[in-house]
Amino acid sequence: MQDIHTLIDQSDATTLAELVKGGDLQASELLEATIQRLERVEPQLNAVAEKLYDQARQQQPAAGPFSGIPTLVKDLFAPLAEARMTNGSLALGEARPGMDDELVSRLRRAGCVFVGTSTSPEFGTSYSTESTRFGATHNPWNLEHSAGGSSGGAAALVAARVVPFAHGNDGGGSLRVPASCCGVFGLKPSRGLMPCGPLAGEGWGGMGVAHAITLSVRDSAALLDATAGADLGAPYAGPARPSSYVEAMQRPLRPLKIALIEHLEPWPSSAEALAAVRHSATLCEQLGHQVTPATLPVDLPRCLDQAFDIIGPNTRNYLDLLGQMRGAPVSEAELEPRTRIYLREKGDISAVQYVQAIEGIHALGRTLARFMCDYDLILTPALAHEPPRIGTLDITDDRADLATLIECFHSYSPFTALFNATGQPAMSVPLYWTNAGLPIGAHFAGRFGDETTLLALALQLEMLQPWALRRPPVNACSA
Repeated sequence: MQDIHTLIDQSDATTLAELVKGGDLQASELLEATIQRLERVEPQLNAVAEKLYDQARQQQPAAGPFSGIPTLVKDLFAPLAEARMTNGSLALGEARPGMDDELVSRLRRAGCVFVGTSTSPEFGTSYSTESTRFGATHNPWNLEHSAGGSSGGAAALVAARVVPFAHGNDGGGSLRVPASCCGVFGLKPSRGLMPCGPLAGEGWGGMGVAHAITLSVRDSAALLDATAGADLGAPYAGPARPSSYVEAMQRPLRPLKIALIEHLEPWPSSAEALAAVRHSATLCEQLGHQVTPATLPVDLPRCLDQAFDIIGPNTRNYLDLLGQMRGAPVSEAELEPRTRIYLREKGDISAVQYVQAIEGIHALGRTLARFMCDYDLILTPALAHEPPRIGTLDITDDRADLATLIECFHSYSPFTALFNATGQPAMSVPLYWTNAGLPIGAHFAGRFGDETTLLALALQLEMLQPWALRRPPVNACSA
């Protein structure tokens, strides 16, 4: 058999799991090789919140579809029994919940082995994974640039070929933005499709959803097969799903009608972002799909203001609960300027204003659903600009206001948060690299509950332009 590192270099998780199941690869051997690979790149990437090597060595992988596959859990509102959970903040200290999030439990039952937790910005509210607690997570394509956020640690480690997939979550683009920045695949499922319990009924009024960042499309589909579905006591469930996403996405795909959106007012897309989305549109046309320029019936600034009407009170409630649990209120000094801004401007809005925000995003979902009666998918740039340099999105002045913060973040990522508000599934597909060698993903959104069409198109694009053949300068590969 070939060298294990060469084997990992050339395989996704599905292939590695088949080798483990067949006895051609030992799970313990795969784990040790993964630890070596992580140690090779981590000093440069700073993508790990806590290493769990000893715990991983003691874990007996369950006999599931990913038995023996090493991975990481994002350190953000996803408790892992053997790990500390900081949510990227100093405020949580060394808190160890000592329990599994339901999605983590399902990954464990699928056979995953947890080698660590991955970095996140404080409370996941930044498009760059930078925090006072952990510092900046670097992009493996260029260490001066951000890996994106908030699942930046997960994306950097998948892109650097440490693990074939890593857990993440997405409340405004936090799977798709780092997937775009790091040149890997990131799917945000539909509202209600994935479990949120047992600690929460929903995240941010239903805008938040968890899944994973993956190297291959089929791993993303296989992870849905292993983990999707409402958990016990969930307040609502997502739409009906196929018996197998892996099987459904491989069926012949009819020609699709795709709406091409190049800009969302008031923030224009850069020349590189336009080149990226037009390249993606051309690839779709080569596959026989119809791509038509269109305009979305969306007031984006209003949508974002309503989104922060949801995020602010949720943050206030969480910090109040944290203070009760630890027996001391959370002080402003423990929080980053960005969080203080949310609390100051949105943390104490009225109940009526909160209900109006929920009704607003629900109305937006209905508006987009009517729009999509004429289209199968929406195509936009994943980001309006190339991955930013470290520090560009770091709000350091606590005297800044929310308008400044929104301008900073959403002029860079105007497209992703919209589909958290509507609940539609969306994905970033790595199809374009700038002249400077930095990736910008193609961002597709589908009809509510229609992950299958997104995955089927992604599979076509992956076969047409295989992105796994491209490796960043900082990688764990054997050659």
